Amino acid sequence: MFGPQRLYVMNSKIRPTFLRVTLGLFALAPVLHGAHNVFDFSLVSSDGKTLSLKQYSGKVLLIVNVASQSQFNDQIAKLEILYQKYQKQGFVVLAVPCNDFGKQEPELPNDVANSYAGFHLTFPLLGKSSVIGKDQLPLFKFLAKPKAEAKKTEADEDDHDKSPPAEVPWNFSKYLVGRKGQVISRFDADVPPDSPVFMAAVEDALNAKPEQDDKGTQRAASVNPSDSKSSNMPSIRRVE
Repeated sequence: MFGPQRLYVMNSKIRPTFLRVTLGLFALAPVLHGAHNVFDFSLVSSDGKTLSLKQYSGKVLLIVNVASQSQFNDQIAKLEILYQKYQKQGFVVLAVPCNDFGKQEPELPNDVANSYAGFHLTFPLLGKSSVIGKDQLPLFKFLAKPKAEAKKTEADEDDHDKSPPAEVPWNFSKYLVGRKGQVISRFDADVPPDSPVFMAAVEDALNAKPEQDDKGTQRAASVNPSDSKSSNMPSIRRVE
C-alpha cells in the first residue's frame, strides 16, 4: 500500500482553500469520542462546509472513497446508476475524493469537482479529504475500526486483541451503512457496484426489518483490490 499523501501545501496561492478546509476539519473534531454510529459524524462538502450525516438518519448509505485517475474509475458511473435505481427507497451514495492511494486524485480541492463533471453525478460528491494517516477523517477511522470491535467469530475470541486495526485498503472501498447508522459491509475495489453480490447486499439493507437492522454485522469482504496489483492489500473477512 502506498503511504498517505499530503493533501494541502501551504503557500500564498492556496492558503484560503487550506484555511477553509482546515476549519471544516476542526468542526469534525467533537465526534471523535462518543460516536455510536455513522450518523454521529460529519464530512466536509465540496465547498468546505461541514455536512452533518444526521440528515441521512433512517437511510441506507454507501460511503465510497473515490479517485478520478484510478483504474477503477469506471465504477463512478456505476455508482450513479445504482443511486438512481434505489434512491426512492432511501438509498444515498456519498463519494469522498482522496489522494491517499497512488496519488490518483492530485488536483487541488477547488478543482476536484471538475474531474467528475463529465459523469453528471446527482449524488453528493464531497470535499477532497484523507481517509488514512494522520489527517484521516474521523468517519473513516470509525468505518475502519479494529475488527475486535465488530461482532466476533468463535475463532476470533482468543486472538482478537492481537489483530491489527483494519484500514481503508485502497480507492473505491465501499462501506454499506444501515438505516440505524451501523456498518453492514465493506466491499473493496474488485467488487463493482453492479455485481450481483453487491446489489443483493444493498437490497438486503433496504429491505431489512428493524430487528435485522440492529445487528450491524460486517460481512461482505473482498479479494485483493489494488491499482498497483499488490498482494498486500488488507481485507475484512466475513464475521457472523
